[in-house]
Amino acid sequence: MNTAIAKRFGLLASMLSLLVLGAAGAGVWFYFQLRASLPQLDGAATVPGLAAPVTIERDALGVPTVRGRTRTDVARALGFVHAQDRFFQMDLLRRHAAGELAELFGQSALDHDKAVRVHQFHARARAVLAALAPDEVALLTAYTDGVNAGLRSLHAKPFEYLLLRTDPQPWKPEDSVLVIYAMTLDLQDAGNYERSLTTLRDTYGQSAINFFAPLFTPEDAALDGSTAPLALLPTAKLIDLRQLALNSPAAATPREAFVFAGSNAFALSGAHTANGAALLANDMHLALRVPNIWYRASIIWSSSAEATADKPDPLASSLSPLASGAQRLSSVASAKEDRITGVTLPGAPVIVAGSNGHIAWGFTNAFADTSDLVSIDLAMGTETLYQTKHGLAKIDTHEETILVKGSAPVTLDVSWTEWGPIIGQDAARRPLALRWTAHEPAATNFSLMQLEAARTATEALAIAHRAGIPAQNFVVADADGAIGWTIAGRLPKRVGFDGRLPVSWTFGDRFWDGLLAPDDVPQILAPASGRLWSANQRMIGGDAFAKIGDGGYERPYRAAQIRDDLAALEHATPRDLLAIQLDDHALFLARWQKLLLATLTPEAVAGKPARAELLRLASQWEGRASTDSVSYRLVRAFRLQVAQLVFAPIFEPCIEADPDFDYTRFNYEPPLWTLLTQKPPHLLNPKFLRWDDLLLAAADAVMDDLHREGVSPDRATWGRFNIAHIQHPFSRFLPGPLARFLDLPSDALPGDEDMPRFQTIQYGASERFVVSPGHEDEGLFEMPGGESGHPLSPFYRAGHEAWVHGDPTPFLPGKTEHTLVLKP
Repeated sequence: MNTAIAKRFGLLASMLSLLVLGAAGAGVWFYFQLRASLPQLDGAATVPGLAAPVTIERDALGVPTVRGRTRTDVARALGFVHAQDRFFQMDLLRRHAAGELAELFGQSALDHDKAVRVHQFHARARAVLAALAPDEVALLTAYTDGVNAGLRSLHAKPFEYLLLRTDPQPWKPEDSVLVIYAMTLDLQDAGNYERSLTTLRDTYGQSAINFFAPLFTPEDAALDGSTAPLALLPTAKLIDLRQLALNSPAAATPREAFVFAGSNAFALSGAHTANGAALLANDMHLALRVPNIWYRASIIWSSSAEATADKPDPLASSLSPLASGAQRLSSVASAKEDRITGVTLPGAPVIVAGSNGHIAWGFTNAFADTSDLVSIDLAMGTETLYQTKHGLAKIDTHEETILVKGSAPVTLDVSWTEWGPIIGQDAARRPLALRWTAHEPAATNFSLMQLEAARTATEALAIAHRAGIPAQNFVVADADGAIGWTIAGRLPKRVGFDGRLPVSWTFGDRFWDGLLAPDDVPQILAPASGRLWSANQRMIGGDAFAKIGDGGYERPYRAAQIRDDLAALEHATPRDLLAIQLDDHALFLARWQKLLLATLTPEAVAGKPARAELLRLASQWEGRASTDSVSYRLVRAFRLQVAQLVFAPIFEPCIEADPDFDYTRFNYEPPLWTLLTQKPPHLLNPKFLRWDDLLLAAADAVMDDLHREGVSPDRATWGRFNIAHIQHPFSRFLPGPLARFLDLPSDALPGDEDMPRFQTIQYGASERFVVSPGHEDEGLFEMPGGESGHPLSPFYRAGHEAWVHGDPTPFLPGKTEHTLVLKP
C-alpha cells in the first residue's frame, strides 16, 4: 500500500472514529437527560400552596398513596405525581381535544386537528370553567398548581420533548376540562353511526333498517328482559341481487368488525356475596397504549381536619350535596379520614372508578344517543341563509388557526348554525348540522367528585345523573348490600322525533328541549334478582329506552354470557367475579362451528385436501378463545368470510353512496343468521348459485388466507394471531431496538370481542378490578402497563404480567417502598 492510500485510510478511520465518538457522546448525553427526568420517589420537595405537608407513599408497583390534611392539598399532590409520571400523556389528551396535535407532530396530525377544531372545544372548555361551582374551581386550581410544581421539579423535561425539540407548556385549569372532551371524542359517536343508518334508509328504505340494523332482537340481554322478534326479510321487490352484477372489490376482502369503545361492569347484591356487602367488577375496554390511560392511586385526607380547620377546605361543604350542612359536619367530624382508591385519569383530579369504603362504582360506554344530525333548509338561491322557526338566519363562519410544526399555520373556516356545526351533506345535498350534548356547557362538569362522599347506592345514582361526563352506564354497589344502575352524563330531551335519523328542525315541531332532567334519567335500584350486568348492550326497553336512544349498541352476546355466569353465583367472592372477567369461552361461535362442520360434507371434502384439513381442525373444538386454540381462529375467520360474502353485494350501493358507510356498526348477527337459515334466493350473492356454495367459498377462503400468510393450518393458533401490539406513541418512528425499549411485550393474548374477556391486539381491558365497599383489602386489581410513563422507571411495566396472565393482585396499594414528603 503506497503512502497516499495509507493516508487516505488513516483519514477515513479518524473520521469514522470521530463519528462513533460523537454518536456515543450524544447517546450518553441523552441517557443522562433521560435519567434526569425520572420522577422523584423519596426525600422531600416543596410545593407552594399546600396548607400542610403531604406524604406520597409508593408500593412495589409504584402505586401512590397520597395522604394529606385536606382534599385540596391531596388534589395539589395528585397533580404533582401525575405531572412527574405522565405529563406528556396529559399534554396529548388536552391537545387531542383542542385540535393542537399538529403543533407537536406537524403535517401528520393536521387532518385530525381539522376534524376536531369544528367543535371549538378550547373555547368551550373556558366557558365550562367559568360556569363551574367555586369548590370545583378550587379543586382544579390546586390540581393545576400541583401539576406545574411537579413539572418544574423534574431535573430535565420529559424525554418526549427532547425528541420533539420543544418545551412543555404549563398546565391550565381549562386543560382539565379538555381532558373530559378528549374522552368524549373517544367514547361518543358524532354522527357517523347515524349517517350509515341514513345511507341504508336512502338506499333501500326504512324496512331495510328494521331488518339489517335491529334495535330489539330475540337474543337481547337487557336488564328488564325486553326482546322482540326480528323484522321480516326485505322482499325481492326491495332488494333482488339476481338482477345485479357484482363489481365491488370489497367482496373479496373479509371485513373486521368495528371495534366498540366498550367495557364490562357487573354487580351482585349482598344477598349473593360471601361477606354480605355488594360486590362490583369493572373492566373498561379502551385502546391499549403506553403508558396506560389510567393511573392507579389511593387518596386519603383527614376528615376531622376539614371540619375544624381555621380555613376549612371549600370541598368539605359540597362533596355530599344530598345532606344538610349540619349533617355533613357531623358525619365528617365523627370520621377520622376519608380514603378513595381506584383509577384516575392523568389531567383530572378525580378518582374515576373505584371505592370509597361505602360505595364502589364503575362504568361502561352507554352508546346512548347524545347527538343528532339536523337537515338544514337553505333559503332559495343562497348558501349562507337557512330557515328556522323564527325566520331566516345566517350561517356563522369562524376562522380557526392551526399551528403546524415545520410548516406555516393553516386556517380553517368552520360553519355553525344555531343547532351546531355543519359537518356534511345528506343525499339531497342539504347541509347537515351536528347537535351534540358535548357542545352544551351544562353537560360538562366535575360533579363526579361528589361520589367521594356518597354513602349509599341511592346517593350515588343521584350524583351520576348530574355528572358532566360522556354518557356512561354507571353501576354501583354499596356496603349495605344494595346495587344500582343508571346513565351517568347528560342526555338530550327530544321533542317530536326519536333521534335515530336526520330530520329538519325548521318548523319547530322537532327539537331539543334542553337536557333531560336528572330525576327523569332511567335507573334500576335493588333489582329483585340481586344482579346487574352491563356490556355495552341495550340496557332497557320501553319508555326508558326512548329517553336514552340508540347510539349504536354492541351485540348482546358478551352481556348474555356475563348475565348467565352471574346467575350461577351464590356466596360470591372477588375471585368469582374475576373468573367471569377472564371467561374466554366462545359461546357466540358455537353455532358457527356447527355450521362449518355441516358445510364440509363428505361430498364437499372429497378430493379437496384443504377442506379435509379444515374439517379435521375445526372438529377439535375447544370452545374457547385460548392462545393455543386452532379451531377458534378458523371458525372465527369462517364467520367473517361468510358475513363479507353475504353483505358485500347487498351494501355495495350504500358504499357507493357513502364510502364511510359501515355495516359492522349495526347489530348484523341476527339478520345474517336469518339469511343463512332461510336462504332467500333474491338475497344470495350473485356470484353463487346456491347458499351452500357461498358457505363453501367462505371455508375455502379461510384456508387460502393461511396459505398466503405462510401459516401452516395446524399451527394457526389464536395466540399467533391475537398478539399484543401495545405501543408508545413514538415507537412507530424509531428503529426496532428503541421501539422495543418503549413498547410492551408482544404477548399472545386470550379472549376476543364477544365474550367477557374482551381482547384484541390493540384494544381490551384497560384495567380489571373487583371490590366490595368496606372490604377493599379483599379486592383485586390488574392493569396493562405500569404507573410511570418513563422507560427507565422501575414502574414502567410493573404489574403488566399479572394483567396478561389474569393473575389476581391486590386492589389496595401494598407495602410502602418509597416515601416522598411534599412541603409547603
